[in-house]
Amino acid sequence: MFVSLAVVTVSMSVLLLVSAGAKSLRTLHITEQMSTLGVPQSMMAFLIGAQFAGAAGVIAGLWWGPVGIVAAIGLTLYFAGAVAFHLRVGDRKGASPAVVLTMASVALIVLRAATL
Repeated sequence: MFVSLAVVTVSMSVLLLVSAGAKSLRTLHITEQMSTLGVPQSMMAFLIGAQFAGAAGVIAGLWWGPVGIVAAIGLTLYFAGAVAFHLRVGDRKGASPAVVLTMASVALIVLRAATL
C-alpha cells in the first residue's frame, strides 16, 4: 500500500510543480484561463504558493503521516474550489482535470491514513 501512496504522491507533486511553474511564468494560456474564470491577478501568488506548499506537504507526508494528510486535505479543498470556479462559468471541459485532481487528493488522504 505504501508503494501506491508513494506513486500517487510523487505524481501529484510533479503535476503541482508544473502547474505552479506555468502560473508563475504567467503564460498566455494560464492568464486567459484565469481571466475567464474570474480569478484576479492578485490571487496568483496565493495559488502558486498553495501548489508549492501542497507538493512539499504531501512529499513530507511520506515521512510524517499527519503532515501528508493535512496537505492532502488542503489540496482537496484547493481542487474542489477549482471545480467550482470552472462550473460557475460553465466550463465543463476545464472542470474535468480539476475533478480528477480532487479525486487524486482524496486518494492521497485515504492511502496515507491507511498506511499510518
